[in-house]
Amino acid sequence: MRQLAQELVERAERDPDAVAVIDGAGVHTLGQVVARANEVADLLDRSLAGAPTVLVQADNSWRTLAAAVAVGLRGGLIAVISGHAARSEYELALEDIQPDAVIASPQAIATWQADAAKMPVAGEVLDGWPLRAAAGGRTTGVERWNGGVVIAMTSGSTGRPKCVVQSESALRYAGQATIDAVGLVPGDPVGALVPLSSVAAFCFGMHLSAMLGGPMVCLDKWSPEDAVALLRERRVAWTMLVPTMALQLSLVAGSEGSLSSLKAMTVGGGPMNTHALETAELHLGTRFLRVFGMSECLGHTTPLPSEPVATRLGRDGRPFPGTTVRVVDAEGRPLPDGEVGNAQVRGPSLFVGYAREGAPLPPDITADGFFPTGDLARINADGTINILGREKQVIIRGGRNIDINEVEAAVAAIPGVAQVCVVPVPDDLLGERAAALVVSTGPVLDLEAVRSHLAAADFPKFKWPEFVYAVPALPQNRVGKLDRNGAVALASELAAPGSGAVG
Repeated sequence: MRQLAQELVERAERDPDAVAVIDGAGVHTLGQVVARANEVADLLDRSLAGAPTVLVQADNSWRTLAAAVAVGLRGGLIAVISGHAARSEYELALEDIQPDAVIASPQAIATWQADAAKMPVAGEVLDGWPLRAAAGGRTTGVERWNGGVVIAMTSGSTGRPKCVVQSESALRYAGQATIDAVGLVPGDPVGALVPLSSVAAFCFGMHLSAMLGGPMVCLDKWSPEDAVALLRERRVAWTMLVPTMALQLSLVAGSEGSLSSLKAMTVGGGPMNTHALETAELHLGTRFLRVFGMSECLGHTTPLPSEPVATRLGRDGRPFPGTTVRVVDAEGRPLPDGEVGNAQVRGPSLFVGYAREGAPLPPDITADGFFPTGDLARINADGTINILGREKQVIIRGGRNIDINEVEAAVAAIPGVAQVCVVPVPDDLLGERAAALVVSTGPVLDLEAVRSHLAAADFPKFKWPEFVYAVPALPQNRVGKLDRNGAVALASELAAPGSGAVG
C-alpha cells in the first residue's frame, strides 16, 4: 500500500479539503484522513521495529482508508477482517496471518477474547480503537509476504475460509482496468456498499476510489432503501454489487429512475438471471455490467457500458487487457470456442497465495501459469465468456446425477423468476431430491407452475425439482453472496415432514 499512501499524502498537501470519504458519521476530507493515518503510523513506529503486518477491523468508513494509508506509510501489509467475525474466524486469521499488530473496536476485541498477554494494548487510534502490538516490539518482517500488501478472507461458503494475499500491483491493475472500462474520471464518487473486509470490496470499493481521487461513499450496513437513497443523493458514478443486492434495489418503493447518476453498476459473484437484471436496470435507470472475477484473480472480465443488453447481461464480459481466460477439458487441453470446459485464468491480478502459518502458500497453477478457477465456462466467438457454474454442483438422485447449474438455468428462464437456487434435500429412498428456492417478481410460483413451464420447454423430466418453495430472498453470507449452505439448510427445513411448507 506504499504507493497509494504516498499518493494520498501528496494529494492532501495540495488539496486537504478534498472529500475523501462519506460515511455514516459524515463527510471526511483527505487532510483529516491522512492526519489520522499519520497518528496510526506514529504509534506503530513507536511500538514495533520494522515493517508490520497489521490485522484491521475493516468497517465501511473512513477508518479503513486511514488504517490502509498508515500501514502503507510504514511499508507494511494490512489484513482486513469483519467486525462481525466470530471468535473462530479471528483465531483462524491469527493462525494463518500471524499479525504483528491488531486494530479493532473494543466490541470486536471483546467478542474475539483477544489474548492481551501476547498482544498488549499500545495505545488508542481511530477515535477510541485500541492498537495491540506484539510483545517484544519487533515485527516478523513484511518480506515474508513476497510482495503482498493486503490479505482478506474468502467467504468460506464451501469450506474453511482462505486468507487471500494480493499485491499492490494487482490492486492497481484491476482498479485501472475497471476505471477504463466504465469510463470513470478523477473525482467521480464511488460507492462502497459491500463490506470492505472482502478482497473485491477492498480493491474496488476503497482502493479504486482512492486511486481515482473521488469520494468513497460508504454504506455501513446493507439496506436496499438506504442504498438507493445514498446512491441517488450522493450522485455516485459507479459501484459494485452482488446480484441479490442489485435486484433488491429495484424493489424499493419510489426507486424508478433513481440511479441515473451511475455510469454503470458492476454485478457479479452469484447466479444471474438476464431477464431479471434487464428489468431491474430499466426500472432504476442505469446499466448493469455482468462480470466474472474471484478473490484470487481480481475482477478479470467485464463488458462495456456501450454494449447491447444481450452482451452486458447475457454474458460475463471479456478479459481485462493483459488477462487471459481459457477453457480446458478434464486432461487440461484447451478447448475451441463454443465448447464447455473448466475455466483457467492468467493475468496481472493473480494472487500471491493463501496465507498459511504467516507466509503465502503459492497458488496451484499449471506449468504455463494458469490458475484453475473451479468453474465451468464457455468462450464465445466474440471473445465474451459465459460462466456456467461450479465444476462440482450435482444432486445424486437414485444414482443419477442432476446438474444443479442446468436446473437453475431452466427455472430462471421462467417468466416472473427473479432468482433461484437449486439444492439437494436428503431422502431415505433416493439419497437426494432436488428442491428449488424461488424469488418471484410477480405472482408466487408453486411446484405445479414450475413443472408446467419446464414441460413446455421440453426440459428432461428426471431433472425437474421435486420441491419448490417461494422465499422473499435467498440466504446470503456477510458480503451478500448466495450462501449455498444456508440454502441447503432452509430447503431441508421446509421439506421436513410437519414443516407446513408446500412443495
